[in-house]
Amino acid sequence: MKKTNILLALAATAMLTFGFIYKSSNQTGNVIGTNIGNKAPELKFKGVDDKPMALSSNKGKIVLIDFWASWCGPCRMENPNIVATYNKYKNLKYKEAKGFVIYSVSLDQNKDAWIKAIAADNLAWPAHVSDLKGWYSDAAALYGVNSIPTNFLLDANGIIIGKGLRGPDLETALKKLVKEEVKKK
Repeated sequence: MKKTNILLALAATAMLTFGFIYKSSNQTGNVIGTNIGNKAPELKFKGVDDKPMALSSNKGKIVLIDFWASWCGPCRMENPNIVATYNKYKNLKYKEAKGFVIYSVSLDQNKDAWIKAIAADNLAWPAHVSDLKGWYSDAAALYGVNSIPTNFLLDANGIIIGKGLRGPDLETALKKLVKEEVKKK
């Protein structure tokens, strides 16, 4: 009986390992994960209007996935930097992308507080999502988020090219992606 249980456990472990390896890469061979160079895992959660918003709907654009919450003091102090960077870079032309957007993921549990914070902090981009599970957020679990604010910068193909970019670091990263203007004679 013990040998049967051990064999079953080994078989289950092998299947789980194979399944993880299989699921951790996509058709192009990119590893799906949360490290720089990985294809960012898909996110699809309800927005403030209760309609689902998928991260993949931003394909072709530079995307900042921003994890935050209305009750998070450091997040609220970082929001003015994110707003200023968004306003400066949202309409610029990029070398290999069709624009810059932010996909905000809230770790709130209170929808009213979340919506009020979006308005109070002038977070003018359209992609605000949350499953309203707080620290038990499926998105936070998927991305390994254990402190906020935190963020992930994706290229036009959904590949993570930066993490934890706060203050001027976000602007520095975006500056490298902007198309050089043709100098006039």
